[in-house]
Amino acid sequence: MVSSPAKAGISSLTSSFEQNLGQPWGTVSLPDSALFGTDGIRGQAGELLTAPLALQVGFWAGQVLRSNAASLQPVILGQDSRNSSNMLAMALSAGLTAAGIEVWDLGLCPTPAVAHLAHTVGAIGGVMISASHNPPADNGIKFFNPDGSKLAPILQQQIEAGLRGQNQSVALTDNRWGQHSHRPELLSHYVESLKNPLITDQPQPFLGMRIVLDLAWGSATRLAADVFRSLGAELICLHDRPDGDRINVNCGSTHLALLQAAVQESSADLGFAFDGDADRVLAVDGQGRIVDGDYILYFWGQQLLQSQQLPGNTIVATVMSNLGFERAWEKQGGTLVRAAVGDQYVHAEMVRRGAKLGGEQSGHILCPHYSISGDGLLTALHVAFLVQQVGCSLSELVDQSFQTYPQLLQNVRVVDRDRRINWKDCDPLVSAIAQAETAMGDRGRILVRASGTEPVIRVMVEAESADLATHWTDHLVKTVQQHLA
Repeated sequence: MVSSPAKAGISSLTSSFEQNLGQPWGTVSLPDSALFGTDGIRGQAGELLTAPLALQVGFWAGQVLRSNAASLQPVILGQDSRNSSNMLAMALSAGLTAAGIEVWDLGLCPTPAVAHLAHTVGAIGGVMISASHNPPADNGIKFFNPDGSKLAPILQQQIEAGLRGQNQSVALTDNRWGQHSHRPELLSHYVESLKNPLITDQPQPFLGMRIVLDLAWGSATRLAADVFRSLGAELICLHDRPDGDRINVNCGSTHLALLQAAVQESSADLGFAFDGDADRVLAVDGQGRIVDGDYILYFWGQQLLQSQQLPGNTIVATVMSNLGFERAWEKQGGTLVRAAVGDQYVHAEMVRRGAKLGGEQSGHILCPHYSISGDGLLTALHVAFLVQQVGCSLSELVDQSFQTYPQLLQNVRVVDRDRRINWKDCDPLVSAIAQAETAMGDRGRILVRASGTEPVIRVMVEAESADLATHWTDHLVKTVQQHLA
């Protein structure tokens, strides 16, 4: 249980909250557009994400989770290493306990650990404090259902309705307060779920492998190195301590140059780079080449196909996945289904089709054979295991797979949230996209979208030649900058 000073702090917060239920906002300010994006609530700590907001998010989430649960069970709470994560986790826990919910706090951990434990310990939900791959100043709050999947949109809407004063059916707890407990020992169950599928024949399947891990100063620092070493790998670790000032800064899955150099300089077999909360991963082969989510899906898909564990030979990817991957998978007799960007959309399409493998080019991979949620550590372990099992290097697998079409992706910063989300109302940009699509025909494709996690509009152009991709990317980026940025 928490110490007496911590209990006193939570009690003070919840008492203040109750006194202001009739005026629930105080200094809390909400955007006019939806608070929940594609991956929970995300924004800059101290601006959108404050302790008063987290307190009330926790309270209303507690109300919604209680009302949809058959019995009153705990909520699993985790966080990444950002400097603001402690503040938000404590405030959120105060709100949950004010709603009568028991909180089991894992502390620093990967996001998929929260999802896994929410499902396996019988919790009524899970919450992770993290902004994933975003810069250190950002943070986020994302919720999970009792089965470990992302919280259903209808429940997110109910939480937001409470925050906006549109839900007056508040069932106060009749002085039944939840308790806050530190439960880091639960992470051992998550670790065992990662290792068990890989050690049926050999307790240390990675013996003889030299692997470089970039832990991004984030959540992966808690477990990743220990898990790989326990399976026999010789490790070289980069950015391997939790550091809230440096999480994701020029490292991790969004900045691969240091990992590429380390793999080549150390003559390693391969390397893996995680993002801040370790729910995604990208790989680097022995030659220093980037092996993104499209390649990971292709290799893992081949393995599942050979073992007859891939229903309909179907992989669910997103609109970002490369045409080279799609056409190569079709030559294997497979079907590639594209969903909108965001793991929740990939997951929904997988459920609808009964698919057993899906993911994003960015390295967020879903394989229900092993996990309900995207898990960077699990994916990295299975890629390393696959390389060991096939008896050739990751470089050789890449050489035998497919050639990608030139694809350029540029992020254009658009601070105004409403203009960013409603970019389709910008006639000059819509006209520029139509012009580019007409000019390229079947020689390429275009994707423009507002990020659900960052204040940017993403412009992606894929074409049969690099010159064609560069020309239209530049044109569209300039149009966004001129009319929206």
